[in-house]
Amino acid sequence: MTQRTILLIIGGGIAAYKSLEFIRRTRERGLAVRAVMTRAASQFVTPLAVGALTGSRVFSDLFSLDDEQEIGHIRLSREADLIVVAPATADLMAKLANGHADDLATAVLLATDKPVLIAPAMNPRMWAHPATCRNAATLAADGIHFVGPGTGEMAERGEAGTGRMAEPLQILAAAEALLHGVPHIDGQPLQGRHVLVTSGPTHEPIDPVRYIANRSSGKQGYAIAAAAARLGARVTLVSGPTALADPPGVNIVRVETAREMLSAVEANLPADAAIFAAAVADWRVASAGRHKLKKAAGTGAPALALVENPDILATVAQRQAGRPRLVIGFAAETEKVVEHATAKRQRKGCDWIIANDVSLAQGSVAGGVMGGDANCVHLITAAGAEDWPVLAKSEVADRLMRRVAVTLREPGT
Repeated sequence: MTQRTILLIIGGGIAAYKSLEFIRRTRERGLAVRAVMTRAASQFVTPLAVGALTGSRVFSDLFSLDDEQEIGHIRLSREADLIVVAPATADLMAKLANGHADDLATAVLLATDKPVLIAPAMNPRMWAHPATCRNAATLAADGIHFVGPGTGEMAERGEAGTGRMAEPLQILAAAEALLHGVPHIDGQPLQGRHVLVTSGPTHEPIDPVRYIANRSSGKQGYAIAAAAARLGARVTLVSGPTALADPPGVNIVRVETAREMLSAVEANLPADAAIFAAAVADWRVASAGRHKLKKAAGTGAPALALVENPDILATVAQRQAGRPRLVIGFAAETEKVVEHATAKRQRKGCDWIIANDVSLAQGSVAGGVMGGDANCVHLITAAGAEDWPVLAKSEVADRLMRRVAVTLREPGT
């Protein structure tokens, strides 16, 4: 597959220092980055630092003899798959909105036929000024995509409000969505939606002190619930036993066994989307002991008769009435990950499956093992398999929920 390229335009604001982290994170995803710096940007970060992180030359001069012999601003604008402006200052936004092209950055922006994503960054009063509001509205109408700005403390002492540049990972999530042809939705796109999430293991009792369980920390499901809440959803999290803190703004229903989890899920339907991230034990003891099983010399291990637990994912996915509009399962696999997950999606009747290779060793660069903090997953849909890069579980959650938000907006979904 051809490597995708982002052209980063760095504007002249104090938030320019965040562009260095954005470049680092972007290259971690296997994306190429080329950079254009405005003259003012070099007052905040150096071309040397930017070039070291991108691994390529930094461009800044519209009238470079060498570059413009090849019509450099046209070439830069056309060779990228996406242009990101971060930080997008009030001045840069005004120039773009009004068609100015008096430096390399603005010439590139006017010459491009590729998507443009801007991350505004400025003083709150500048962001709220009528001229900036008009320019932002013009840019949005022209098809420019926005991420941020956020609200919080400013660089100026005592200043606070809306105008902070979005964090590098937020910008990257928006950029990756656009690269995959998914419209970026800022704000709270899940407002008014109910999202149901299951997480953690189940504990199936053998006797009062022993149980059957899976090796699940619940981290991925909790991250999904938190991401859904950040995007405005009303979230119900049905959780097996974990040691995790409650995600903010989430209604948590605590259960122990698979049968309790199924009952809690059905009690909290209907939902717009149901995401089954729990590692439910496939079997339980047919008759759990009322008292602790005793070990006696010479008797050997006790025989445990096992029966199947209810299949929560299939039960909900195959409902005739009250089925969520989007049902998503997880597949923890140790071999033939995509093949097995694809078969599972068809067998269960769900819409999507997130496939995760849990055979990877603890502490490996790819993560993926149960209890780790990163995942390398594949999104399996009716259209096929989509390979995602190695991501922190919080990033997997954010990316997944933004896809859910887009899909729920589509007619007939």
